[in-house]
Amino acid sequence: MAEFRSRTRIVAVRTFFDVREPAPPQDDEPDTHWVSGKVANPMTKYAEFRDNRSIAIGPRAGRGVVVQVESASGHIGTAVASGGLAAAAIIEQHLSDYVVGESAFAHTRIWDRMFCSTLLYGRKGLVLHAISAVDLAIWDLHGQITGLPVHELIGGRIRDAVRVYATGPEPAVGAAAGFAGAKLPLVYGPSEGEEGFRRNVEIAEAASASTPEGFPLMYDCWMALDVDYAARLAHAVADLGFTWIEEPLPPDQYSDLRRLRARMPPTMMLATGEHEYTANGFRLLCEAGVDVVQPDPAWCGGLTEMLRIWAVAQVFGVKVVPHSAGMISYHFVVSRPDGELAEFPVLSASGEAVAPQHAPLFSGEVLPVDGWVRVSDDPGFGLTLNPEVGLVPTLEAAAR
Repeated sequence: MAEFRSRTRIVAVRTFFDVREPAPPQDDEPDTHWVSGKVANPMTKYAEFRDNRSIAIGPRAGRGVVVQVESASGHIGTAVASGGLAAAAIIEQHLSDYVVGESAFAHTRIWDRMFCSTLLYGRKGLVLHAISAVDLAIWDLHGQITGLPVHELIGGRIRDAVRVYATGPEPAVGAAAGFAGAKLPLVYGPSEGEEGFRRNVEIAEAASASTPEGFPLMYDCWMALDVDYAARLAHAVADLGFTWIEEPLPPDQYSDLRRLRARMPPTMMLATGEHEYTANGFRLLCEAGVDVVQPDPAWCGGLTEMLRIWAVAQVFGVKVVPHSAGMISYHFVVSRPDGELAEFPVLSASGEAVAPQHAPLFSGEVLPVDGWVRVSDDPGFGLTLNPEVGLVPTLEAAAR
């Protein structure tokens, strides 16, 4: 037993960049992808950022970082962090000091060491993105060492598959593919006036007309609205099959969320939390009266903290529907007693083809069939790093 324990000891934490990652789109080369095209966002008020969300939110800052955690046994766990060089620096120059030497099974202890040691400049945002990636890599490592899938490590599979809804610009595609519903991006923000509001409603009407009666629709407002605009929008689309509006207000506006919930149609849910952090933040959302919380395990604090977020939501009777994160979220949902739904981003440029979220970086992603994702029993999260992807160590990438 002592020998086995010694082999679970973490001996290295490393970060890498994918040198094949495409350069961010330029102003004179507009990106037509729904994620980075014209989508309402907190920067929409500035005309120069109005037509391309990826430029508005800083493409270099959001660049992905591959994180690997290695044990004395030679097993390696892998995850991806957003945050670019800044996140990589936090991982390698700070968090690694509190991870190396610990057991790959000591999730709560390691998480607490990372979080408490970064309180001076952390608690939310970039630091939590970095903590999340290390935490997820350790869960993957735990699975690699034991040969078990993560869903078994966190309580065991309760259902064979996860029901997913589609996020993308073409709701009809989601309906035709058997998804549980479709979420589309809000295009125009309050700064674009009544004409923009009218166009948002027209888009909603078109989405409703293109999908079968009763097919659930959602509007992703991505922190772009105020209480009055969001309330008007909710009432304008409530009879078009829209079941929720998502993240209409900027983070931390907890009292405004309560005001908005009181003004929304009783048949529509208020969903938010994609950009919230830790169980404490989600407790505030639950107290504000939101109906659905949407933690992203790659941002909110990792899987260790996501389990605590779920426990908080259970106390308040609030639904947990994870934001994105692919197989990580599916392992979580399939092991929850109330795990009814998860998100599947349709990432093709046209919004018409279903494709893996992390290709070509990873293989092993399970694609939905008739709106269901079957989670495998492969070790860890079931993802394998593609050896053909050109990863380089962070320091080498920074020097380029």
